[in-house]
Amino acid sequence: MGSTGTSSSANVPQRIGLSEPISTGGPTEFDIVKTRELEKFLADSGLYESWEEAIRREEVLGRLDQLVKIWIKNVSRAKGFNKQLVQEANAKIFTFGSYRLGVHGPGADIDTLCVGPRHATRNEDFFGEFHRMLAEMPEVQELHPVPDAHVPVMRFKFNGVSIDLLFARLELWVIREDLDISLESILQNADEQTVRSLNGCRVTDQILRLVPSIQVVTVAIYIHVCVCVCVCVFRLLTCFI
Repeated sequence: MGSTGTSSSANVPQRIGLSEPISTGGPTEFDIVKTRELEKFLADSGLYESWEEAIRREEVLGRLDQLVKIWIKNVSRAKGFNKQLVQEANAKIFTFGSYRLGVHGPGADIDTLCVGPRHATRNEDFFGEFHRMLAEMPEVQELHPVPDAHVPVMRFKFNGVSIDLLFARLELWVIREDLDISLESILQNADEQTVRSLNGCRVTDQILRLVPSIQVVTVAIYIHVCVCVCVCVFRLLTCFI
């Protein structure tokens, strides 16, 4: 009897969300054809970025990750850490928002988060030393730090790519490359600004975990954006009629 109960509970399908799905059936051939036609329409309408722009964004993110790693080692060295601790010091760049979900359009900014260890301060080290580091780089333009915002942010363009960079200071001495910031333990002893800065990445991770097919949701979001733009244009036109 016990094994039967265990077996039946194991066969219960996973429940995602609060309401029952409209249908659990897969798409028909007609659905697949129409989806491809819709994706072609979205591409022809210019809602998808070009391959060249996608590559440039990846290169910029890779370069930014290198910079925060150099920055945190400089910070650790300046604070008197020994050679081994300086070598182990690490910071890491995460992305969130539309870019992470794959629903960004051409020219859209990239929401990014720099996660640093406990000895890196927000005002002195991030908005101070790292800001000076970026300001000296010819690739960086339109550098605007906003340390007093509800969610402190550094905005700039890196090789023409718009970046919104947040900072989270964790109660960890070493930031591992495989760090999972969706864990609840990450929030332990974190200040309010760090918690708010982490929220974007944590929510995006939750969406990616809960959605069975992110590709379907991506197309749906693009359609929603397209419809919203059309509605806004229609309303503007009616104001002049």
